[in-house]
Amino acid sequence: MGYWEQKFVRTLMIRLIKNSYRVFLLLFLACHTPLAKKGLPFYNKADFTPEWIKKNNPHYSKIHQIPPFSFLDQDGKKINEKVVEGKIYVANFIFTRCISICPKMTDHMAILQKRFLKDSQVLFLSHSVTPKIDIVQVLKSYATRKGIISEKWHLLTGNQDSIYKIAKKEYFAGDSVGYFGNQKDFLHTENFILVDKKRRIRGVYNGTLALEMDRLTEDIKTLEEE
Repeated sequence: MGYWEQKFVRTLMIRLIKNSYRVFLLLFLACHTPLAKKGLPFYNKADFTPEWIKKNNPHYSKIHQIPPFSFLDQDGKKINEKVVEGKIYVANFIFTRCISICPKMTDHMAILQKRFLKDSQVLFLSHSVTPKIDIVQVLKSYATRKGIISEKWHLLTGNQDSIYKIAKKEYFAGDSVGYFGNQKDFLHTENFILVDKKRRIRGVYNGTLALEMDRLTEDIKTLEEE
């Protein structure tokens, strides 16, 4: 083997060793980062910093919880915290006249509805951010057009201040992750919020991305095993 051939082989071997090291390092880090911890984190602040809090932690009883609420769905039925008691649910915020991100978000929520249609542990709540326009009859028509199934997926309307308060102060829903803005600012967010059986936030996802629905699906299954 000539000089240049030997040099080529040595260079190739060095690159293979370096690449192997990088792969090993990435795998090592993946196994030793919070994301690899068993179960899903909790989210207690608007910046959506994940926190893994064990039951024996003194802060466990202080984990942020969605407070009691009461709205009307597309059938005029009162939907409150008792409806979601012991359920896992995904919440988002839309309006029926939206022609930008909302149609895509609704289509993606429909993917989840189909996947968990026969799963009694899972519900979906879509809150209208223009409730004065999206009255019960409007939501009913929208639900019919979009194939939304009552009792599984609730389109919610009600007092606008109440919706905006729970959206921004409790779900930390804003125009971008980590920013929920002034309560009076118009709410137009792509966030899907995953809430566990005790009304605690366990995940946030971009509802405009179909790929995120796969991650959300897996996270719902993880919560079901808790």
